[in-house]
Amino acid sequence: MTPLNTENSTCLCGSGSSYADCCQPFHDGRQIPKTAAALMRSRFTAYAGQNAAYLLDTWATETRPPDIDFSKESANWQSLTIVDTKKGGELDAKGIVEFKAFYRQDDNDHFMHEISRFVKIAGRWHYLDGKIKAAGRVGITTDTGRNAPCACGSGKKFKRCCGR
Repeated sequence: MTPLNTENSTCLCGSGSSYADCCQPFHDGRQIPKTAAALMRSRFTAYAGQNAAYLLDTWATETRPPDIDFSKESANWQSLTIVDTKKGGELDAKGIVEFKAFYRQDDNDHFMHEISRFVKIAGRWHYLDGKIKAAGRVGITTDTGRNAPCACGSGKKFKRCCGR
């Protein structure tokens, strides 16, 4: 489990803001995310902190599981990078967020590259589903030059992906 940030620390979601100014108001129910990307960021931070109630509340009912069991979770979630978004703005009804989530497990750094779909229901964004594009250990390639393929599995050169 990754402990949730203290109010003054930088939020895990990668926004650069403090947890108190970023995801905490969503987790506390004081605000709702206005975009699909903001919901993705807040869900990542909630997952890292094992906040099952928030995750279930922001999951579309047609794909939501009955519960979330963190008992076997051994990943220490480190950071999130939003790769791309399609729609998902304040005036949209649907959106797609492509992201890379980085975590540490068994003394190794790992990543998960996913494309997630979101829908707006009654004025609130909800996670619908996601498709994992790639997952694995970070840095397993032997060629580490800036023109080498990125170890995260994106298919891009390192300098255009994680090396930025």
